[in-house]
Amino acid sequence: MDWVKAALLTGLVNLLLMNMAPSAWAADSGRANSCRRGDRVQIQDLDMSPDPAIEGQRIREWKVRIRSEGRRDCETDIFIREGNDNVGRLRNYKLRPGVNEITIPASEGFRMRGREHCFSVQIDIDGSRQRVDAERRFCATQKSMWSMREPEDRRR
Repeated sequence: MDWVKAALLTGLVNLLLMNMAPSAWAADSGRANSCRRGDRVQIQDLDMSPDPAIEGQRIREWKVRIRSEGRRDCETDIFIREGNDNVGRLRNYKLRPGVNEITIPASEGFRMRGREHCFSVQIDIDGSRQRVDAERRFCATQKSMWSMREPEDRRR
């Protein structure tokens, strides 16, 4: 009779461990619903605000349009980068299938200086930052003021 109790207890413990395991594995990556490799993501547009900006003016926010071809919502962090510097960051964004229009606060100390600034977008995939594919480069150039506007941008 003791062996029956031991078998039942072992079965219950195994059942509990099997049900808890997916939660534990999800905690390793930090999120239960994180974006994964294979979730195809592409940057369609990146803009700044204000635009145009004068030399040394603080950039308040970034506006990025990301297309996700995944079949499910996924949670990620989004980074705007200039070279090795983070110039904007948004944590725990729920990326949905289709086009996502996202406003990302700019880093407090970021200002435009020099001749040209080029930016990339990275997202957290499976716990590591990955650069997101884009059809073109996103650069701000200085004419009389800094601007990322392109001829096809709609007026804001």
